[in-house]
Amino acid sequence: MTTVGVVGNRRYEGLPAILETLRHRAPELGLSLAFEPELHELSPESDRLDDLTPLDALLTLGGDGTMLRGARLLAGRPIPVLGVNLGHLGFLTSCGADEVEGALERLASRDYVVERRMTLEASCSGARARQHWRAVNDIVLHKGGFARVVLLRISVNGEPIGTYAADGIIVATPTGSTAYNLSAGGPIVVPTVESIIVTPISAHTLAVRPVVLPPTATVELQAQDGPSELLVTVDGQVGTTFGVGESLVVRRADQPVLMVRFTDASFFARMRRKLGWGGLWERDETSPC
Repeated sequence: MTTVGVVGNRRYEGLPAILETLRHRAPELGLSLAFEPELHELSPESDRLDDLTPLDALLTLGGDGTMLRGARLLAGRPIPVLGVNLGHLGFLTSCGADEVEGALERLASRDYVVERRMTLEASCSGARARQHWRAVNDIVLHKGGFARVVLLRISVNGEPIGTYAADGIIVATPTGSTAYNLSAGGPIVVPTVESIIVTPISAHTLAVRPVVLPPTATVELQAQDGPSELLVTVDGQVGTTFGVGESLVVRRADQPVLMVRFTDASFFARMRRKLGWGGLWERDETSPC
């Protein structure tokens, strides 16, 4: 039997119906499902997923946030993750809710490819020196709710890039280039092109622009002026406070996250669909005009 962990977001209305489909189809496909505690309440007869459960794959039911949470639960274990999108955008997920049964069949028959996506690790100096984080999308140092800019000193491999006056700094992976980085005006990077993207948030000077670094770079951020406490946010989900004078060091993590992809859905096809690229200008072959 192939053991598949299942995590999901109970806020989505269609989740119970999908869980019922999974419970019905999985045994027929030779799959054994283990549900995280929040979902196990909806399916108490199924196995319960915990940190020690041996898994062959992980299935996430929700949006990109659910997939990021699932990847974090794996804590670097080399387990492929298949994301099912129950929301709207779903840049990271591989299929929609109406495709879940077919996706489960392809997962069981191993009709997919695995993309190795680089991740980031971050650590703080000072009072939080023992804290470490791992991110699939991004590490963000920002001012929180204060209505003022922050002076942020950025160094790469020990060499200063400069001091930015901005609302914050995003250090993103190529996978995270379509997340907060995109909203802040950063570049879209093909996920398999390993690199580290440094993007200022609302920089006070127009000359300050995003920088794309090699994956071997070590990025160090220091706040030189601003509120007494800033915030470090990891994948938009977890984090801590950060003080002026402390250092935040970000580098590529040793373990990538493994994402399940189906060969009939390319990165650019997903971009055309999600971002509407060329939608107004592509010729309709059924039209006489």
